[in-house]
Amino acid sequence: MTTSSKKLDAIAVENFREYLRIPSVHLDIDYEPCVTFLEKQAKEIGLKVSVFRDVPKNPMVVLTWMGKESDLPSIVLNSHMDVVPVFEEQWAHKPFGAEIDSEGNIYARGAQDCKCTGIQYLEAIRRLKLDGVEPRRTVHVTFMPDEELGGVNGAEQYVKTQNFKNLNTGCALDEAIGGENKTLIVFYGEKKRWSFRIHCPGQSGHGSLLLENTPGEKVRTVLNNVYDFRAEQKVTEAQDKRTDRITSINLSIIEIRQKSTLLSSKGRSKVLFPTTL
Repeated sequence: MTTSSKKLDAIAVENFREYLRIPSVHLDIDYEPCVTFLEKQAKEIGLKVSVFRDVPKNPMVVLTWMGKESDLPSIVLNSHMDVVPVFEEQWAHKPFGAEIDSEGNIYARGAQDCKCTGIQYLEAIRRLKLDGVEPRRTVHVTFMPDEELGGVNGAEQYVKTQNFKNLNTGCALDEAIGGENKTLIVFYGEKKRWSFRIHCPGQSGHGSLLLENTPGEKVRTVLNNVYDFRAEQKVTEAQDKRTDRITSINLSIIEIRQKSTLLSSKGRSKVLFPTTL
């Protein structure tokens, strides 16, 4: 290796910080600065770069290191470009400042989830190429959009395309937790996301009556069970200090739907509100 390890470390840290300074934050993301940054990295390292825009505002970026036997199934190293929103008043450092302290800690939104992963892939390839390594298999480093919203307008669309099939994927690695030493942390799986909707229809009628079978009573039963279960899981989390042993549950949306119906009875009009939650 002609470039010293110290210099390569400095390059890696600066590239990481530059990537973190791009505010690719939901809800209204401009991914183009990320695309420009990754194109620059591809040129510096010597990788082929492809940008696919199956969803126009959500580009999918692929950096490719060609293997000696390119017909073999490839290796895909995946990460995502987007990060979750920030509440800047709760931060001790600017969330997109990528500030570094005296101990070498870097503070920014996306530092763990998961811009560190993408940079680690690229910097590892940089060093391997400088050492003259030629991979037997082709390696694709993929940068996804929309992951934090479930990937509906990102990976979910990309995997349906011929461009994805052309990767000829044999093995893929996705995001995890960045390690602080030479130990590689491997996860065999994460918690499974399960979204569901509970529909609570009920009796409609005049507000002066104590109606039976109202939607509110059903919602109360649901909420009581949800929050009793949450309380149990919080106790488990506090005891074990581990989030991978709990089942998290969150009520995120309550919708109230009303439809007014005007009825006439004995010369008087009254409005009924069939209501569901």
